[in-house]
Amino acid sequence: MNRAYLHLEGLAVLILCLYFYYINEFSWLLFFVLLLVPDISMLGYAINQSIGAKLYNIFHTYIFPIILLISGVIFHWSIIIPIAIIWTIHIAIDRLCGFGLKYTTNFKDTHLQKV
Repeated sequence: MNRAYLHLEGLAVLILCLYFYYINEFSWLLFFVLLLVPDISMLGYAINQSIGAKLYNIFHTYIFPIILLISGVIFHWSIIIPIAIIWTIHIAIDRLCGFGLKYTTNFKDTHLQKV
């Protein structure tokens, strides 16, 4: 049941972010161009398992896009806000699909599989 809650959490974040993206009339072209950008972090696995997991986790945790979003709102950086929302949507989609933060043991070992 805990895993189901984590998937539902991803769905909730996805719906909320899509709603805010839509009502603010941000660019859908920008959305589709940037949606998969965080997955570039998987290139760290070409170096080794440890670096790959750490780099992947940096780009797939909600902390950094939320800090970016708050900064964009506080400092009125209008281009930063949609980027932060797109990044958060990417993470939410991953959580909804069952992709979690990685352990250094194996790419398939995630915080969602250990629940």
